Amino acid sequence: MQLFRSLDDLPIGLRGGAVAIGNFDGVHVGHARIIQRLLAKAKEVSGPSIVFTFDPHPVRLLRPDKAPPPLTWTDRKAELLADLGVDAVIAYPTDEALLSLSPEEFFARIVRQELAAQAMVEGPNFYFGKHRAGNIELLAQLCRTAGMQLEIVEPLVMDGDIVSSSRIRALIAAGEVAQARELLSEPYRIRGMVTHGAARGQKIGFPTANVDAIDTLLPAHGVYAGRGYVGEDRWPAAINIGPAPTFGENAVKVEAHLIGFHGSLYGEPIAVDFLSRLRGVQTFAGALALKVQLAADIAATLAATKLLT
Repeated sequence: MQLFRSLDDLPIGLRGGAVAIGNFDGVHVGHARIIQRLLAKAKEVSGPSIVFTFDPHPVRLLRPDKAPPPLTWTDRKAELLADLGVDAVIAYPTDEALLSLSPEEFFARIVRQELAAQAMVEGPNFYFGKHRAGNIELLAQLCRTAGMQLEIVEPLVMDGDIVSSSRIRALIAAGEVAQARELLSEPYRIRGMVTHGAARGQKIGFPTANVDAIDTLLPAHGVYAGRGYVGEDRWPAAINIGPAPTFGENAVKVEAHLIGFHGSLYGEPIAVDFLSRLRGVQTFAGALALKVQLAADIAATLAATKLLT
């Protein structure tokens, strides 16, 4: 799978296939359903399967105060889409020029001229062009005129509700990462850089990586079982999000204890998967009571991660 951030260097072999356009934030199981049909349609037209997405989300330019925190960064989104089998992801730079295109201009320039698409696969709530003026009915008309195939994939419903990025965002914001994982193609992941903290964990025998510069949605405050990634290596991880009331600290921090890791991580990039929520933030009588609880958290983390190895 290849990731492109421009159409200027798109190889000829990645033109003339099937295209799905959208934000694909989180790459959930509803998106996977669309990708499954995209792959089938690409095979039908004997062309590549292409996902065309936007970087950043258009709402971040149009209504930044209304922009929801993203679930995935661009490289992660491309990685998840690659795992589903697409041939290429185009993360097109969102700018005023793109947002000013009418639906007809967007279709003519992007879909027909640049991508030379023979088929499109979309959900029923697809909108495109300036002011989101283009809907699925207009897209169907444009595709018919161009002699292109169009397949509409109905939303996936689980537990009585449509699977959507907003539904998943609400679950994660509430700390319901296990429920969110059931709707995602992979466990929810954040990334950041390891910076210096208060080193309290080190002093009581539970060193943690202080994760900073996180650019996606944070789960609710609490302690979670998960996995930590540094480079190609992976460890079970007990993750704390929130303040440190035991030590009178109100600043919200993200700290990950990588179980079995020895060494320094300062200045290193780190990624963390969330598997389940173990408990909320608690205030302890002192360091000894905290150590007892941390040992229990680590045991629970090991049990949770073993279920998914």
